Amino acid sequence: MTNLRVRPRGPDAGGRVINITPSSAGWRYVGFEIRRLPKGQSATFKFTGREACVLILEGTANVRVGDARFEGVGGRASVFDEAAPGAVYAPAFQAITLTAVTDIEAAICTAPGSGAGAPRLIGAERMLRETRGTGTNQRFVRNILPETEPAESLLIAEVITPSGHWSSYPPHKHDADTPPQETALEETYYHRLNPPQGFAFQRVYTDDRSLDETVCVEDGDVVLVPRGYHPVGAPHGYDLYYLNVMAGPKRQWIFRNDPAHAWIAERKPG
Repeated sequence: MTNLRVRPRGPDAGGRVINITPSSAGWRYVGFEIRRLPKGQSATFKFTGREACVLILEGTANVRVGDARFEGVGGRASVFDEAAPGAVYAPAFQAITLTAVTDIEAAICTAPGSGAGAPRLIGAERMLRETRGTGTNQRFVRNILPETEPAESLLIAEVITPSGHWSSYPPHKHDADTPPQETALEETYYHRLNPPQGFAFQRVYTDDRSLDETVCVEDGDVVLVPRGYHPVGAPHGYDLYYLNVMAGPKRQWIFRNDPAHAWIAERKPG
């Protein structure tokens, strides 16, 4: 397995600062890119045998998928705004052109696909924000492409974890193909911090501790979760955003809490 922390690099000709492929990650399903384009710049790309979801995390863009055109996608100034990202679904094998109307940050999420379905805009009304947890375990989740929405492999959500709070907690995992108890899903976490000079921590560990790494993440880092539990903590003074991308042999999210810490979720308030 490669190092679990992937750091951004200077943009290539297509604006990519993060480029994770199944080959580079040492797994089978999830691909993930971050592209940063200045106003007026375009990038065109295609994924063979892989569906894609183009997320305009910050700024506004025009997105073309095959012959379908989507104008003025996105619009929020920051991932920390209380607003949905722009989101366009692209079936496998179709050329995608991304044109920056303003300076943009875009995430390109990919997973195996046959080319089924049609390009579509995912409306903000389909990406409602929900609150999970209580106390310092409270966080705010926006399901972008849950299993209730059409896709072949991808599952996507974004989360805001307030300063001093924990997320993906109690620690849970989804690395065993044993439904209805658990499903096997690879996962990436794309981290942003507010203010951006901050840091946060993510631990990735298995029951037998054959994998047990604690990663200090900074603004723009990605953490790979090939297997195991993967809680996240945001230090005092810094809000944490992360974008989750999951995919596996079955498009269903069933997780199992670490038995040592499951009592936290079972505890009654009061």
